[in-house]
Amino acid sequence: MTLLLYVLIVGLVAAMLFLVASAVFGRSEELGPLPEGTTATVLPAQGVTGADVRALRFQQVVRGYKAGEVDWALSRLADRIDELEAELAQVRRWQAAPGQDRP
Repeated sequence: MTLLLYVLIVGLVAAMLFLVASAVFGRSEELGPLPEGTTATVLPAQGVTGADVRALRFQQVVRGYKAGEVDWALSRLADRIDELEAELAQVRRWQAAPGQDRP
């Protein structure tokens, strides 16, 4: 009889803890999927700069990518974008001044 009473009390306490946790943390409802072709990350439609790439952050998931590797790749991409933007600006300056020799 004592064992049965113990099992009932433990079951009642577990049920109460479950109800309290459900009330505090919600019902585990998931948001609907994003529309196709969209993402939660933000980048400008045009004129992406190295700073834009450096500011990117991705949602972390259990089976996702290692954050350190993603940060390293984004840093390399940002540096390359900065280099290309500098080269493009130099070419545009050269084109704007047609009498100068090209570097």
